[in-house]
Amino acid sequence: MLKNILPENIYNILSERVSFNAINELRIRADKPIVVSVGSGRFFLSDHGLSGNLKEAIFATRIMIEDIIFRASECSIYSVNEQIKKGFLVTTGGVRLGIGGDLIEEEGHIKTMTNFNSINIRIPHEIKNCSLTAFPHILQDETLLNTLVISPPGAGKTTFLRDFICQLSERNYAFNVLVLDERGELDLGGSLGNFADKISFASKKVGFENGIRSLAPNLIVTDELGGQEDIEAVRYSVNCGVNLLASVHSDSIESFLKKPSYSKLIEERIFKRYVLLSMRNGPGTLEGIYNENFARITKY
Repeated sequence: MLKNILPENIYNILSERVSFNAINELRIRADKPIVVSVGSGRFFLSDHGLSGNLKEAIFATRIMIEDIIFRASECSIYSVNEQIKKGFLVTTGGVRLGIGGDLIEEEGHIKTMTNFNSINIRIPHEIKNCSLTAFPHILQDETLLNTLVISPPGAGKTTFLRDFICQLSERNYAFNVLVLDERGELDLGGSLGNFADKISFASKKVGFENGIRSLAPNLIVTDELGGQEDIEAVRYSVNCGVNLLASVHSDSIESFLKKPSYSKLIEERIFKRYVLLSMRNGPGTLEGIYNENFARITKY
Protein backbone atom coordinates (compact mmCIF):
# COMPACT_ATOMS: atom_id res chain seq x y z
CA MET A 1 0.00 0.00 0.00
CA LEU A 2 2.87 2.41 0.76
CA LYS A 3 3.98 2.13 -2.85
CA ASN A 4 0.67 3.68 -3.85
CA ILE A 5 0.90 6.70 -1.56
CA LEU A 6 4.57 7.67 -1.24
CA PRO A 7 6.54 9.60 -3.87
CA GLU A 8 8.38 7.11 -6.08
CA ASN A 9 11.87 8.26 -5.05
CA ILE A 10 11.02 8.07 -1.33
CA TYR A 11 9.48 4.63 -1.67
CA ASN A 12 12.46 3.29 -3.63
CA ILE A 13 14.99 4.53 -1.06
CA LEU A 14 13.03 3.04 1.83
CA SER A 15 12.41 -0.32 0.16
CA GLU A 16 15.90 -0.76 -1.32
CA ARG A 17 18.15 0.82 1.30
CA VAL A 18 16.21 0.59 4.58
CA SER A 19 13.43 -2.09 4.49
CA PHE A 20 9.89 -1.40 5.61
CA ASN A 21 10.10 -4.35 8.01
CA ALA A 22 12.45 -2.27 10.17
CA ILE A 23 10.56 1.03 10.05
CA ASN A 24 8.11 2.05 12.78
CA GLU A 25 7.31 5.61 11.75
CA LEU A 26 7.95 8.02 8.93
CA ARG A 27 7.68 11.72 9.82
CA ILE A 28 7.11 14.07 6.90
CA ARG A 29 6.91 17.79 7.74
CA ALA A 30 6.66 20.70 5.32
CA ASP A 31 10.06 22.29 4.69
CA LYS A 32 11.70 19.96 7.23
CA PRO A 33 13.91 16.86 6.90
CA ILE A 34 12.11 13.52 6.59
CA VAL A 35 12.70 11.51 9.78
CA VAL A 36 12.57 7.70 9.96
CA SER A 37 12.09 5.80 13.24
CA VAL A 38 13.81 2.43 13.31
CA GLY A 39 13.63 0.54 16.61
CA SER A 40 14.21 3.19 19.27
CA GLY A 41 16.38 5.36 17.00
CA ARG A 42 15.53 8.26 14.69
CA PHE A 43 17.40 9.09 11.50
CA PHE A 44 17.19 11.49 8.58
CA LEU A 45 16.25 10.01 5.23
CA SER A 46 18.90 10.64 2.57
CA ASP A 47 19.43 9.54 -1.02
CA HIS A 48 21.66 6.79 0.37
CA GLY A 49 19.28 5.54 3.06
CA LEU A 50 19.42 6.56 6.71
CA SER A 51 21.77 9.28 7.93
CA GLY A 52 22.58 11.23 11.06
CA ASN A 53 23.81 14.13 8.99
CA LEU A 54 21.29 16.92 8.45
CA LYS A 55 23.17 18.09 5.35
CA GLU A 56 22.33 14.75 3.64
CA ALA A 57 18.65 14.80 4.57
CA ILE A 58 15.80 14.90 2.06
CA PHE A 59 13.44 17.79 2.85
CA ALA A 60 9.69 17.44 2.41
CA THR A 61 7.44 20.00 0.77
CA ARG A 62 3.83 20.94 1.38
CA ILE A 63 2.99 19.69 -2.13
CA MET A 64 4.50 16.30 -1.25
CA ILE A 65 2.33 16.12 1.87
CA GLU A 66 -0.85 17.08 0.02
CA ASP A 67 -0.11 14.50 -2.67
CA ILE A 68 0.41 11.71 -0.12
CA ILE A 69 -2.89 12.50 1.60
CA PHE A 70 -4.70 12.70 -1.74
CA ARG A 71 -3.35 9.29 -2.78
CA ALA A 72 -4.12 7.76 0.63
CA SER A 73 -7.73 8.96 0.28
CA GLU A 74 -7.91 7.10 -3.07
CA CYS A 75 -8.26 10.47 -4.80
CA SER A 76 -11.27 11.58 -2.76
CA ILE A 77 -10.50 13.75 0.26
CA TYR A 78 -14.23 14.30 0.79
CA SER A 79 -14.91 10.57 1.22
CA VAL A 80 -12.50 10.33 4.18
CA ASN A 81 -13.32 13.69 5.79
CA GLU A 82 -14.75 12.01 8.91
CA GLN A 83 -11.32 10.50 9.55
CA ILE A 84 -9.35 13.58 8.54
CA LYS A 85 -11.21 15.89 10.89
CA LYS A 86 -10.16 13.55 13.71
CA GLY A 87 -6.56 13.99 12.62
CA PHE A 88 -5.82 10.70 10.94
CA LEU A 89 -6.35 8.58 7.86
CA VAL A 90 -6.08 4.79 7.68
CA THR A 91 -5.24 2.98 4.48
CA THR A 92 -5.77 -0.62 3.43
CA GLY A 93 -3.50 -2.85 5.51
CA GLY A 94 -3.71 -0.76 8.67
CA VAL A 95 -1.15 1.91 7.73
CA ARG A 96 -2.14 5.01 9.71
CA LEU A 97 -1.40 8.58 8.71
CA GLY A 98 -1.55 11.07 11.54
CA ILE A 99 -2.18 14.46 9.94
CA GLY A 100 -1.29 17.98 11.04
CA GLY A 101 -2.92 21.10 9.61
CA ASP A 102 -5.54 23.78 10.29
CA LEU A 103 -8.75 22.57 11.93
CA ILE A 104 -11.90 24.36 10.80
CA GLU A 105 -14.56 24.68 13.52
CA GLU A 106 -18.15 25.85 13.36
CA GLU A 107 -20.21 26.29 16.52
CA GLY A 108 -17.83 24.14 18.51
CA HIS A 109 -17.76 21.27 16.00
CA ILE A 110 -14.80 20.36 13.80
CA LYS A 111 -15.86 20.47 10.15
CA THR A 112 -12.62 19.55 8.40
CA MET A 113 -8.87 20.10 8.24
CA THR A 114 -7.05 22.19 5.65
CA ASN A 115 -3.52 23.41 4.92
CA PHE A 116 -1.93 20.06 5.69
CA ASN A 117 1.61 20.57 6.99
CA SER A 118 2.77 17.25 8.44
CA ILE A 119 2.20 13.51 8.30
CA ASN A 120 3.20 10.78 10.73
CA ILE A 121 3.01 7.47 8.88
CA ARG A 122 2.88 4.62 11.36
CA ILE A 123 3.77 1.31 9.75
CA PRO A 124 2.18 -1.66 11.54
CA HIS A 125 4.08 -4.88 12.09
CA GLU A 126 2.78 -8.28 13.05
CA ILE A 127 5.12 -9.56 15.77
CA LYS A 128 4.14 -13.16 16.24
CA ASN A 129 3.88 -14.41 19.85
CA CYS A 130 4.62 -11.03 21.43
CA SER A 131 1.74 -11.50 23.90
CA LEU A 132 2.64 -15.04 24.93
CA THR A 133 4.46 -14.14 28.14
CA ALA A 134 1.42 -12.26 29.39
CA PHE A 135 -1.12 -14.72 27.95
CA PRO A 136 -1.37 -17.13 30.95
CA HIS A 137 -1.69 -14.18 33.34
CA ILE A 138 -4.68 -12.78 31.40
CA LEU A 139 -6.44 -16.08 30.66
CA GLN A 140 -6.64 -18.18 33.83
CA ASP A 141 -8.75 -21.30 34.36
CA GLU A 142 -10.67 -20.57 31.15
CA THR A 143 -11.49 -17.10 32.49
CA LEU A 144 -10.47 -13.86 30.79
CA LEU A 145 -9.33 -11.18 33.23
CA ASN A 146 -10.03 -7.54 32.41
CA THR A 147 -6.67 -6.21 31.27
CA LEU A 148 -5.24 -2.78 30.45
CA VAL A 149 -2.07 -2.49 28.38
CA ILE A 150 -0.08 0.62 29.33
CA SER A 151 2.58 2.06 27.03
CA PRO A 152 3.85 5.30 25.51
CA PRO A 153 2.93 5.98 21.87
CA GLY A 154 4.64 3.65 19.41
CA ALA A 155 5.68 1.09 22.03
CA GLY A 156 3.71 -1.85 20.64
CA LYS A 157 0.38 -1.86 22.44
CA THR A 158 -1.66 -2.28 19.23
CA THR A 159 0.63 -5.11 18.14
CA PHE A 160 0.16 -6.76 21.54
CA LEU A 161 -3.64 -6.58 21.30
CA ARG A 162 -3.64 -7.97 17.78
CA ASP A 163 -1.40 -10.88 18.73
CA PHE A 164 -3.49 -11.74 21.80
CA ILE A 165 -6.61 -12.05 19.64
CA CYS A 166 -4.73 -14.37 17.28
CA GLN A 167 -3.38 -16.46 20.17
CA LEU A 168 -6.93 -17.08 21.39
CA SER A 169 -7.90 -18.31 17.93
CA GLU A 170 -4.82 -20.48 17.44
CA ARG A 171 -5.45 -22.19 20.79
CA ASN A 172 -9.10 -22.69 19.83
CA TYR A 173 -10.52 -20.61 22.66
CA ALA A 174 -13.85 -19.93 21.03
CA PHE A 175 -14.65 -16.74 22.90
CA ASN A 176 -16.73 -14.33 20.87
CA VAL A 177 -14.34 -11.40 20.48
CA LEU A 178 -15.56 -7.97 19.48
CA VAL A 179 -12.78 -5.76 18.11
CA LEU A 180 -13.63 -2.07 18.34
CA ASP A 181 -11.18 -0.74 15.78
CA GLU A 182 -11.83 2.99 16.14
CA ARG A 183 -8.85 4.01 14.01
CA GLY A 184 -8.72 1.01 11.67
CA GLU A 185 -5.31 -0.16 12.93
CA LEU A 186 -6.01 -3.46 14.66
CA ASP A 187 -6.90 -5.61 11.68
CA LEU A 188 -4.08 -6.07 9.17
CA GLY A 189 -6.29 -7.58 6.51
CA GLY A 190 -7.85 -10.63 8.12
CA SER A 191 -5.32 -10.97 10.94
CA LEU A 192 -7.80 -11.40 13.78
CA GLY A 193 -8.35 -15.15 13.78
CA ASN A 194 -11.52 -17.20 13.58
CA PHE A 195 -13.70 -15.90 16.41
CA ALA A 196 -13.57 -12.12 16.05
CA ASP A 197 -16.19 -9.64 14.91
CA LYS A 198 -15.18 -6.07 14.12
CA ILE A 199 -16.69 -2.61 14.29
CA SER A 200 -14.49 0.07 12.74
CA PHE A 201 -14.36 3.88 12.88
CA ALA A 202 -17.00 4.23 15.58
CA SER A 203 -16.55 5.99 18.91
CA LYS A 204 -16.05 3.80 21.96
CA LYS A 205 -19.50 4.75 23.25
CA VAL A 206 -21.31 3.79 20.05
CA GLY A 207 -19.16 0.71 19.47
CA PHE A 208 -19.59 -0.69 22.98
CA GLU A 209 -23.35 -0.12 23.10
CA ASN A 210 -24.14 -1.36 19.58
CA GLY A 211 -21.63 -4.20 19.68
CA ILE A 212 -22.83 -5.65 22.97
CA ARG A 213 -26.45 -5.42 21.88
CA SER A 214 -25.99 -6.89 18.41
CA LEU A 215 -23.01 -9.27 18.64
CA ALA A 216 -23.11 -10.55 22.26
CA PRO A 217 -19.34 -10.70 22.79
CA ASN A 218 -17.50 -12.45 25.60
CA LEU A 219 -14.52 -10.15 25.17
CA ILE A 220 -14.13 -6.63 23.79
CA VAL A 221 -10.72 -5.56 22.54
CA THR A 222 -10.12 -1.88 21.89
CA ASP A 223 -7.16 0.44 21.54
CA GLU A 224 -6.27 3.76 23.17
CA LEU A 225 -8.83 4.60 25.82
CA GLY A 226 -9.12 8.34 26.20
CA GLY A 227 -11.46 10.65 28.08
CA GLN A 228 -14.46 10.27 30.33
CA GLU A 229 -16.76 8.98 27.59
CA ASP A 230 -14.40 6.04 27.02
CA ILE A 231 -14.26 5.38 30.77
CA GLU A 232 -18.04 5.19 30.92
CA ALA A 233 -18.04 2.81 27.95
CA VAL A 234 -15.66 0.55 29.91
CA ARG A 235 -17.94 0.62 32.93
CA TYR A 236 -20.97 -0.14 30.72
CA SER A 237 -19.18 -3.16 29.23
CA VAL A 238 -18.18 -4.60 32.60
CA ASN A 239 -21.68 -4.07 34.02
CA CYS A 240 -23.01 -6.07 31.05
CA GLY A 241 -20.75 -8.98 32.00
CA VAL A 242 -18.38 -8.53 29.06
CA ASN A 243 -14.64 -8.85 29.61
CA LEU A 244 -12.25 -6.22 28.32
CA LEU A 245 -8.75 -5.99 26.87
CA ALA A 246 -7.79 -2.37 26.18
CA SER A 247 -4.83 -0.02 26.06
CA VAL A 248 -3.93 3.46 27.26
CA HIS A 249 -1.09 5.90 26.71
CA SER A 250 1.27 6.32 29.66
CA ASP A 251 4.98 5.79 30.14
CA SER A 252 4.89 4.16 33.59
CA ILE A 253 2.60 2.80 36.28
CA GLU A 254 3.30 5.91 38.35
CA SER A 255 2.19 8.30 35.61
CA PHE A 256 -0.88 6.18 34.87
CA LEU A 257 -1.93 6.36 38.52
CA LYS A 258 -1.86 10.15 38.27
CA LYS A 259 -4.49 10.23 35.51
CA PRO A 260 -7.57 11.62 37.31
CA SER A 261 -10.09 10.19 34.84
CA TYR A 262 -9.03 6.62 35.73
CA SER A 263 -9.19 6.99 39.52
CA LYS A 264 -12.66 5.41 39.83
CA LEU A 265 -11.76 2.44 37.63
CA ILE A 266 -8.64 1.94 39.72
CA GLU A 267 -10.56 2.20 43.01
CA GLU A 268 -13.22 -0.21 41.77
CA ARG A 269 -10.50 -2.62 40.57
CA ILE A 270 -12.19 -2.96 37.19
CA PHE A 271 -8.95 -4.17 35.63
CA LYS A 272 -7.42 -7.28 37.17
CA ARG A 273 -4.23 -7.13 35.11
CA TYR A 274 -2.01 -4.30 33.90
CA VAL A 275 0.63 -4.97 31.22
CA LEU A 276 3.38 -2.34 30.98
CA LEU A 277 5.28 -1.95 27.68
CA SER A 278 8.13 0.38 26.80
CA MET A 279 10.64 1.26 24.07
CA ARG A 280 13.65 0.38 26.24
CA ASN A 281 14.81 -2.47 23.99
CA GLY A 282 12.71 -1.42 21.02
CA PRO A 283 8.89 -1.39 20.63
CA GLY A 284 7.05 -3.98 22.68
CA THR A 285 9.57 -4.34 25.52
CA LEU A 286 7.63 -6.01 28.35
CA GLU A 287 8.44 -4.21 31.59
CA GLY A 288 6.04 -6.01 33.90
CA ILE A 289 2.62 -7.48 34.60
CA TYR A 290 0.70 -6.22 37.62
CA ASN A 291 -2.46 -7.25 39.47
CA GLU A 292 -5.40 -5.04 40.41
CA ASN A 293 -3.45 -3.71 43.41
CA PHE A 294 -0.48 -2.84 41.17
CA ALA A 295 1.67 -5.52 42.75
CA ARG A 296 4.12 -6.92 40.20
CA ILE A 297 3.39 -10.57 39.45
CA THR A 298 6.30 -11.10 37.04
CA LYS A 299 9.99 -10.22 37.04
CA TYR A 300 12.01 -9.02 34.05
